Amino acid sequence: MKLNQDRAPLYDAIGEYRTNRVVKFDVPGHKGGRGNKTLSDFLGESCLKNDVNSMKPLDNLCHPVSVIKEAQELAAEAFGAENAFFIVNGATGAVQAMVMSVCKSGEKIILPRNVHRSAINALVVCGAVPVYVNPGINRELGIPLGMTAEEVERAILENPDAKAVLVNNPTYYGICSDLKRIVKIAHKHGLLVLCDEAHGTHFYFGGGLPVSGMAAGADMAAVSVHKTGGSLTQSAMLLMGKGVNADYVRQVINLTQTTSASYLLMVSLDLARQNLALHGREFYAKTVEFAEYARGEINALGGYYAFGGELCNGRDFFAFDSTKLSVHTRAMGLAGIEVYDLLRDEYDIQIEFGDIGNILAIITGGDRALEIERLVSALSEIKRLYGRSPVGLYDHEYINPSVVLPPQTAFYAENVPLPIAETSGRIAAEFVMCYPPGIPILAPGERITKDILAYIAYAKEKGCSLTGCRDMNVESLMVVK
Repeated sequence: MKLNQDRAPLYDAIGEYRTNRVVKFDVPGHKGGRGNKTLSDFLGESCLKNDVNSMKPLDNLCHPVSVIKEAQELAAEAFGAENAFFIVNGATGAVQAMVMSVCKSGEKIILPRNVHRSAINALVVCGAVPVYVNPGINRELGIPLGMTAEEVERAILENPDAKAVLVNNPTYYGICSDLKRIVKIAHKHGLLVLCDEAHGTHFYFGGGLPVSGMAAGADMAAVSVHKTGGSLTQSAMLLMGKGVNADYVRQVINLTQTTSASYLLMVSLDLARQNLALHGREFYAKTVEFAEYARGEINALGGYYAFGGELCNGRDFFAFDSTKLSVHTRAMGLAGIEVYDLLRDEYDIQIEFGDIGNILAIITGGDRALEIERLVSALSEIKRLYGRSPVGLYDHEYINPSVVLPPQTAFYAENVPLPIAETSGRIAAEFVMCYPPGIPILAPGERITKDILAYIAYAKEKGCSLTGCRDMNVESLMVVK
């Protein structure tokens, strides 16, 4: 029976709770904002009054039996999934739950190396062993692409004991692998398929976009609804296809997810799902219109390359997410992070990220035409004022890793700090990454090379935010003793 997507059961339950004027002798201690006036003034009285604790009328995310259960059922139908779980630890929590649901210690998982750190963190926690498929590389842009179906099948044949394949859908830059074919190959060999769709919420509701994980037949998908779907930051969903034991997955989620789930986050997921189910198609049509217009205007400036579907090759760049405004900057002599900083510091424009050679602006139907024009104008000014020769700029984002130890083994091994210049040839016991996008340059268990050290030094010089290691200044690294 088709469910009524007009409903927002958790939102309605909170409203009814508010009208009952319940006397609060439970947490949170701010007591609807009365206990912290400054916080109440900052967030608003309504926000604080809706920040409530789990109770019978409002259900419990750890064991949903009423309004949260109904809200998740509506979400599952809207996203074309068999089951859906609300996640209040972002897509990070959903990715980790996926991996830990299908892999135990010592078991293998096939995945691209250009995954978000959340996936490798899951390996550190559960002890699964990565089998990396190196993504394709676009030499002109210097960025990693997707996995080819042929490379995935080769990895499966070489590792018949692997349990699952994890696929980025899409990458941070908007690039998609041939997901349907990868799913078909993996299922033929008895492997599950997990999709990191942190940047793919819109695939489920927009027209003319790459295929979503559930539509492609994947077994699970981590969807970061807050990124492009309109819910509050830190809210996400874990979607499941047929044949996945949702009760077991719920138990795995509860190993790490808080028992004090925020109702603000959960209600935002309920309302985002309602809005997307009712209005998502037109919202994302407007998104694509904005992004396509911006691409054309930026490319007309010269010096920049706002790339798109023209680069699709049917293999490692199988499809492109046309809502993404990914712009290559190196041809005009500026690293992406330099353009990122100039946009923010000189033009009061905050984009998603800048890396060594590219910037990414997140576009949605919530933007305005005037803001798109302002971005284009600022990029034009940056080119005029700061453009220079690209000679000497670093020309690639991705370095093939040399994996020596499983991430968990290396992370928990006896280790020692060394000055970064003295670590070449050693095995890393920690992460180093630019954040965003949060794709590790170096992960635990990988051999440190001169190329990696040169990349880290260049990223520091250009002002990238380097994270993941104990030394906040990244002047030393922990290596396996």
